[in-house]
Amino acid sequence: MTASRDTLYANTLADPGLFTFDKAVVGVFPDMIQRSVPGYATVIAMTGLLAARHARPGTRIYDLGCSLGASTIAVAGHRETRNCEIVGIDKSEAMLAACRETLEGEIPGRRVTLVAGDVSELVYDNASVCILNYTLQFVAKEKRLPLLQALRQALEPGDILILSEKIELQPPGMDKLMIDMHHDFKRAQGYSDLEIARKRQALENVLVPETRDAHINRLHDAGFSHCDVWFQCYNFASLIAIA
Repeated sequence: MTASRDTLYANTLADPGLFTFDKAVVGVFPDMIQRSVPGYATVIAMTGLLAARHARPGTRIYDLGCSLGASTIAVAGHRETRNCEIVGIDKSEAMLAACRETLEGEIPGRRVTLVAGDVSELVYDNASVCILNYTLQFVAKEKRLPLLQALRQALEPGDILILSEKIELQPPGMDKLMIDMHHDFKRAQGYSDLEIARKRQALENVLVPETRDAHINRLHDAGFSHCDVWFQCYNFASLIAIA
C-alpha cells in the first residue's frame, strides 16, 4: 500500500478524540510510527534476527498487534523461520486489510495466517516466538498478566517473547526528561508543537505506559525464567523474555 504523510493532528478545528486504529490512521501509519517511535526500525530489524535465532521448525511465530506487518515481514525474511507458521493478529479490520495487501507485495508466496481478534481473548499454542511490539501498552492493565501467562504456556523452555513498549521512567524527573527528549525527536521529524500536543491528548488513557520494573516483574509472574531490556531509546524500550 502507498502511505501518506501523517498530518492527522494538524487540524486545529477538529476534536482529536481518542486515538484509534481506524482507516485514517492506517493510511498514514508507516509514516506515523517511523516519525513517532525512536529506534523503531532497529527494533523491527532485530526482531527478525531474534526470531530467526529461536524459531523451531513446525512451531508458530505469533505477531500480536501485527498492524501492517512490519515485524512479520522482518521475521519472514530469515530462512530459519521458513518452516514455521507466522500468525499475525490485530483487532482492527482496516489494519488487517492493509496488512494483507502489504504482505502480498513484500513477501509473495510466504504463507502468513492473519487473525482478526482481541489479543487478550485468543488461544495460543505450539509457539517458539511471541512478538508484542508496541501492543501491550494498548491492552487494559488487568488483562496484561493473563495474556502473558497464556503466551508463556504456549512456549517451551528456552523459547522467547519480545516485548517493545513506551515506558515510564523513575524517578519522575528522569521520566520528564525522556518525554521532553521524545518531543524533541518528533519536532526533528517535522511534527509541530500543536500536533505533538493533540496526539498526546488523543493517546491519554488509551496508551498506558508502565515502568521497566513493572514489565519485568509481570513477565516473571507469568512464568518466564529471566528477562531484561535489550534496546532502549529515550522512553521506548524492548525486552526479551526467556521461557
